Amino acid sequence: MICANCQREIAEYSNFCYYCGSRQKAAARQSSAVARRLMRSATDCKIAGVCGGFAEYFEVDSTVVRLVWVLLVLLPVPVVPALLGYIVAWIIMPRAPLRAAVPAQSAASQAAPSN
Repeated sequence: MICANCQREIAEYSNFCYYCGSRQKAAARQSSAVARRLMRSATDCKIAGVCGGFAEYFEVDSTVVRLVWVLLVLLPVPVVPALLGYIVAWIIMPRAPLRAAVPAQSAASQAAPSN
């Protein structure tokens, strides 16, 4: 899929562009059961892809999910449940498969003119 804002190629299932952050229009999805499966993100992961997976599932930006999780960890009462919940989600949620992408040319090879 091509981002409408920055015209770069991104994965077909992406809700947001990896480069510019703009929201992508929902493409025609095959079935709601396949599109709504909760899985750890293979592309949007900092630790294990749990927050990225929840963000893709609820169709929100992963930064929002990460901020909510950090707030839950910093509050005095739910520290243990928040950490335990993340670890349990890490173990239980399956990892999303990587989509086959067309290899992009490096920026250096595009910028350098060939003589």
